Amino acid sequence: MDVSFLGGPGPQRGVGVVAPFDFALDRELWRWTPDDVSLHVTRTPYVPVEVSLDLARMISEHETLQNAVGTLTEVTPEVVAYACTSGSFVGGAMGEHAMCEAMSRAGSVPAITTSGALLEALVELDVRRLALVTPYTVSVTRALEEYVAQAGVTVTGRAYMGLTRQIWKVAYREVVDMARRAAARGRLGAADALFLSCTNLPTYDVIPQLEAELRIPVISANQVTMWAALRRLGTRAVGPYQALIDTSARTGTGSGSGSCTGSALPGPAAGTVVPAAGPVVPAAGPVVPAAGPVVPTGSVLPEGQEPPDVRGAHGVSDAQGVPGAQGVSGGPDEKQQEGWT
Repeated sequence: MDVSFLGGPGPQRGVGVVAPFDFALDRELWRWTPDDVSLHVTRTPYVPVEVSLDLARMISEHETLQNAVGTLTEVTPEVVAYACTSGSFVGGAMGEHAMCEAMSRAGSVPAITTSGALLEALVELDVRRLALVTPYTVSVTRALEEYVAQAGVTVTGRAYMGLTRQIWKVAYREVVDMARRAAARGRLGAADALFLSCTNLPTYDVIPQLEAELRIPVISANQVTMWAALRRLGTRAVGPYQALIDTSARTGTGSGSGSCTGSALPGPAAGTVVPAAGPVVPAAGPVVPAAGPVVPTGSVLPEGQEPPDVRGAHGVSDAQGVPGAQGVSGGPDEKQQEGWT
């Protein structure tokens, strides 16, 4: 068969991605990527140090990022993204801005980070009140709260898992359970949106289902990273019905003080598949079978209340006896290992 008439593949535009050495969800990033865009992924060098805020600082040092961006210059990406949430919020807003400048200088192209993309998404959705889900320990979760607070965003509820390794193996049902707990109306009222933190936390398939159930925009670390990077290219992320990348999904999803307000989800755009009425994710059992071991859920932190250090038969538990939650920041039980971003 003569295929010479095809003339070769169509032109591709490139997005350079710098990821931490333990990043395991490359495929999830590709699912938001349109066919005419290629991702060129590189990783920071392995560091034999337990994961902590100190490690987050190490893998986000300017020299480390500049070296990583330098490995991408030959394929000439049009934008470079640092796909790490904690590594990009650990230095606060000023630190995140300095990271972007360092990467941009190294590659002579625009640069973004996951945490910078998060703030950009919050502005896009007019979010002033945010619920958080993190797989982190309490100290890293607090650092994220402080980061969004610098942007004038109030955290209305949070749930953290206290995990220290292999976060990419968390089952969707665990993510959904934590999301429900974090988004529950508390004394600070309802959230305008929910953020699922960590680029190593699987989130792609649960976003539209959670939006249908919670009636607020749901955004995740990998989603905002790809949305912001592709925005720099003048194109848009692809994916199932979700508020951040589909403006028709915004009206009627919100319940807080942001612009996404109303009482019912809008009708789908032509050709769009949307979740059925009511939550698609049941309270018992996952929508998608878990791959790998099921990681136990962590604890919800009520506003102003610290989690006590309660030891159980299987290690540290929270006040409700849920295995896996870590102790108070700085305590002996906040030992951290590889496996989070």
